[in-house]
Amino acid sequence: MKEQIVMDNKVILDVVVDVQKDFITGALANPEAQTTVAHLAETARQNAEAGHWMFFTKDTHPDNYLSTREGKALPVAHCIENTDGWNFAPELEDAMAKTEPEVSHICCKKTFGDYMLPSDILDELMMHNKAVTDIEKIIIYGYCTDICVISNAMVLRAAFPETEIEIQADCCAGVTPESHETALNAMRACQFRVSGQ
Repeated sequence: MKEQIVMDNKVILDVVVDVQKDFITGALANPEAQTTVAHLAETARQNAEAGHWMFFTKDTHPDNYLSTREGKALPVAHCIENTDGWNFAPELEDAMAKTEPEVSHICCKKTFGDYMLPSDILDELMMHNKAVTDIEKIIIYGYCTDICVISNAMVLRAAFPETEIEIQADCCAGVTPESHETALNAMRACQFRVSGQ
């Protein structure tokens, strides 16, 4: 009789949203992000070392950003692909350089919510012979709470309706402290778990 090996298939996914220079010290510099980025980077490092799968989104715009719909509404050129402001914050780069997560996936996105993120997650699950039911939970944190964090949370909620999704509030920053709180309350209303407050 063959010996049966029982394995814990559950994985925790971290979705680290837009921790890029332009949202911290660059074109859209944010004092709230500046105060949280070191803690965010350390949280990402610890979670990666604990075995979490890491997904990093990058806001990615073309040179003609100012002529796009978003650029007309927010006329501040930022996260232009291959510019310095598009790069991850050095705090995050330094923290992640010390880790070797099983999954470390960078998702370049053209708009607030990454509509390809669920597909990227499903691809990684399939490559590791896992299913959606093997996701223990998804943890989301990054910038800005009231724009890209909430947008990606909603994309993931639509794609994974039965999966627990947690927002790590102390690793987020909004455009303003008030809009940060408004976004957290909106996510609570949509049945996300908010932690770290």
